[in-house]
Amino acid sequence: MGTLILLRHGRSSANTAGVLAGRSPGVALDEQGQRQAEALAERLAPVPLAAAVSSPLQRCRETMAPLLGSRDLEPTLDDRFAEVDYGDWTGRELKKLGKEPLWKVVQSHPSAAVFPGGEALAAMQARAVAAVREWDAKLVAEQGARAVWLMCSHGDVIKAVLADALGLHLDGFQRIVVEPCSISVISYTDTRPFVGRVNDVGGDVSALIPPKRRGRRRKSASSDATVGGSTGST
Repeated sequence: MGTLILLRHGRSSANTAGVLAGRSPGVALDEQGQRQAEALAERLAPVPLAAAVSSPLQRCRETMAPLLGSRDLEPTLDDRFAEVDYGDWTGRELKKLGKEPLWKVVQSHPSAAVFPGGEALAAMQARAVAAVREWDAKLVAEQGARAVWLMCSHGDVIKAVLADALGLHLDGFQRIVVEPCSISVISYTDTRPFVGRVNDVGGDVSALIPPKRRGRRRKSASSDATVGGSTGST
């Protein structure tokens, strides 16, 4: 059972300007975003990472830099984790986009939303979920079921992956909140994923540290949920 840490990039200059950055080049972290990235690196320092995969956009690479700076681990860029291609909406002010007819579709029926000159939200979810499951299977096969890996991406992409893991239709993904530099956690099993955290901006991360191996036997993780509720990590 691989464990995925979904990391949203820190606050960017576009976030504070109220602009839909999309895939615009040169969108960097602002000062608050840089502080968030530094704090995240300190927070996740005890957690071993089997791999770090990222959207190629600058704000994601800048968020991961402090985290990986002290580790012997190079980030892998994967275009499938890139921001939504918002097409003609890219670079426009959110307050103006809110007056567009498509805005109501994006909010209420996102599975039907296709951005003019860009991609559909359903297509974004399909590419991101396929990439997550492919990476998780690969890393578990190579490094075992205790592998913990990190993916740094964007708000809508992470919300779409979480919706899939929760068994939630894409039309409900706007109910999920993913703040800048928050982490969410999904563990994948043979038959279903388990969502351990959503939008965590400061919780204890000791439960993400894999337990020590006992013996040589490799046992597959159970896909069964705990009846009555989990007893916790201790």
